[in-house]
Amino acid sequence: MAIISIIKYEGDNSTFIWKHPVEDFNNSSQLIVHESQEAVFFMNGQALDLFGPGKYTLETGNIPLIRNITQIPTGGESPFHCEVYFINKTVQMAIKWGTPEKVRFIDPLTGTPLALGVSGEMNMQVSDSRKLLVKLVGTMKGVSWDDGPGLTKSLQASFRPLITSTVKSNLPGIIKDEAIDLLEIDEKLDVISKDLKDKITPGFEEYGLTIPQFYVTNIVLPEEDPNFKRIRELHTLTLQTRVIQADAMIKTAQAQSETQYRTAQEQSKAAIEAAHREAELQRQTTQNEIARMEAQRKLIEAQADAQAMRMQGLTEAEVMQAKGYNQKDVLNAEVQKAYAEGIGNMGPAVAAGGVGSSSIVGDMIGLSVGMAAATKIMPQMNSMFNGMNTQPQESTPALKTDTWDCECGQKGNTGNFCLNCGRPKPVKEQGWDCPKCGQKNIIGNFCPNCGTPKPAVPSTWDCPDCGQKGIIGNFCPNCGRKRG
Repeated sequence: MAIISIIKYEGDNSTFIWKHPVEDFNNSSQLIVHESQEAVFFMNGQALDLFGPGKYTLETGNIPLIRNITQIPTGGESPFHCEVYFINKTVQMAIKWGTPEKVRFIDPLTGTPLALGVSGEMNMQVSDSRKLLVKLVGTMKGVSWDDGPGLTKSLQASFRPLITSTVKSNLPGIIKDEAIDLLEIDEKLDVISKDLKDKITPGFEEYGLTIPQFYVTNIVLPEEDPNFKRIRELHTLTLQTRVIQADAMIKTAQAQSETQYRTAQEQSKAAIEAAHREAELQRQTTQNEIARMEAQRKLIEAQADAQAMRMQGLTEAEVMQAKGYNQKDVLNAEVQKAYAEGIGNMGPAVAAGGVGSSSIVGDMIGLSVGMAAATKIMPQMNSMFNGMNTQPQESTPALKTDTWDCECGQKGNTGNFCLNCGRPKPVKEQGWDCPKCGQKNIIGNFCPNCGTPKPAVPSTWDCPDCGQKGIIGNFCPNCGRKRG
């Protein structure tokens, strides 16, 4: 029986569980537990106290479970019998795994039977030290993943059947559920790894172990299998079909884009042409409006001149009336004056009544005097008659004649055509009523109240003067009436 005073871990970092080779310790022995380690005391095959990282003195006060089983004398060197197991709590990384046989399954896309080789790596860690010791180790010297010197069992040998069974049972279902193409299976290794980890982890946790990460790193495809070769050929044809379809879609999209571009271009041209036509129509409308306004101005000027002349005649008549005479009195005075001048130009004999001359000569002289008088008073007679025409007559009202002035200068036209140049009588523009706001007798192309454009003029029209129907153009071919 060996007696020691220092108890510490003496295994390597790849070992999960290591049993201290000495089983009997003195009271007050020192227990040293490093970081990421735990120590479990066994007595009589029963797991008792669990110690975390630190330094401990083995006395009855520190090991209460042992104190309940046996009494250890204090101050002496009487040993007590126990076993100490050290558990490595670090994460063991890059632990390799693989299936000893290939995994057989039916390809979900083609229904072809195939066999795959699967392997990878995983990380492992102890999650429950007491459970691992009780269920897996027992009284063995220690456990690691691989076989090692001084260890009685490896975790690889213990869990290989679990890994193989889980992978073979679940891999075909994962490939089927995820609709994975074998030729693209490397793109889905992360999905396969996650699903297999979820299936494998519960088997390890049952023994106090956990799998933080589980990786499928390699799936060996049956390259020499005739069935797999047919799958590869089918995949190639499918890929070529996809390429052709993608190329067709690109060409279709390009054609659609070109068509849309040309359509937009034609629409732009049409819009520009429409804008040009609208601008030309506006220009012509403006010119017509200017011409109409100029004609109105001339008409107003002519009316003003006529009114001025009329007012001048009325004014002269009023002055005469105020002075107590009229145009008739002026005419009598002019006749008498002309007669006197004619008598003064004759000789004494003629003036005396034709003494010393023949009656023929006297008649001739009298005729000359009358002609001279008539010539003298002719302008006054014209003025008188014109003035008489302008004076309002109470007994007989003057008849008004509808006269108009032509652009060539001919004034006083009474018919429908100019007597000088033959131009048709201008038609006074008729006003129109706004259909929107009700504005009446509008002159122009837009309502001055609300801006509504003038309603379109029909393509053909009927002459209101002569009754000509279906006229095309701005003038009646029958009577010359302007379209209004």
